[in-house]
Amino acid sequence: MKIYFCASIRGGRADAHLYEHIVKTLGKFGKVLTEHVGDSRLSHTGEESGDGAIHDRDLDWLRQADAVVAEVTQPSLGVGYELGHAYLMKKRTLCLFRPSSGRELSAMIRGAADGERMLVTDYAGRDDVDAILERFFLAKPH
Repeated sequence: MKIYFCASIRGGRADAHLYEHIVKTLGKFGKVLTEHVGDSRLSHTGEESGDGAIHDRDLDWLRQADAVVAEVTQPSLGVGYELGHAYLMKKRTLCLFRPSSGRELSAMIRGAADGERMLVTDYAGRDDVDAILERFFLAKPH
């Protein structure tokens, strides 16, 4: 299984250690095409590959992916863009959101959840992530 993980890079890297944990856990279920997103050394400036090359590469990876997992607590235009494409590509998608952040999740993300192909799951912290991912990947899609 190929997994596309998306989380904030230029929108802020305050949760980079959490992303690193999520990528490591996702590796138990398949190949994470975007493991660099979980690299805590990656700064908010991202990679130096050039914006066009990053866009094209990431959309190619998204097309290849069997599933998408997004950490959506830190608002990110890029993650929203990726989720819109994933939705249109009919990719099975899990969005993880921490209400304790004090933020409100965009209605466009929460409102897209249909309980089958697009799931939005609130969680308290890192300790919840493993069980949530296990349920998502071991559940049989409808």
